[in-house]
Amino acid sequence: QVQVRESGGGLVHPGESLRLACEGSGRTFGAMAWFRQAPGNEREFVAAISGGSVTHYADSVKGRFTISRDNAKNTVFLQLNSLRPEDAAVYYCAARTADFAYTNTAAYDYWGQGTQVTVSS
Repeated sequence: QVQVRESGGGLVHPGESLRLACEGSGRTFGAMAWFRQAPGNEREFVAAISGGSVTHYADSVKGRFTISRDNAKNTVFLQLNSLRPEDAAVYYCAARTADFAYTNTAAYDYWGQGTQVTVSS
């Protein structure tokens, strides 16, 4: 069974950090990405990494979040630094078999169940 599974969410104070992980199983993935969805909002792009490790970021997270991958472990990470209340959301991992990374949800074939990130003082 092909699946991706997120871990690492939690409750932090503004300015603190979290590291999310997404482990894939069942096949090797090309591009992988993170999206997030806050209550009442549409799912939005956060960051993506191609099969060749080219990265893309939403403007709102540039300089604060870092996406990386460990191909040997079929895992992608998202380091979230300097967290803000507006970063609070359910974070979803997405993956596709092709190497090119896109910023739209429709490009991704596999999705995790999501992990909650709460930023509150």
